[in-house]
Amino acid sequence: MNLLAKRVHRFLVSEDGPTAVEYAVMLALIVIVCLTAVSAIGTNAKTTFNTVAEELGGK
Repeated sequence: MNLLAKRVHRFLVSEDGPTAVEYAVMLALIVIVCLTAVSAIGTNAKTTFNTVAEELGGK
């Protein structure tokens, strides 16, 4: 039982867990920003292509 207590104490004292959580949060924020940017670029590209197609007379 003493070994288990030492392992639990070492886990609670180590900073590996919080560091992993911080990296996960940063990764999630980066993914959200990237998806938002790609979505905005896609919408703008679609609008541009539709405008060009209408100007050329085709649909």
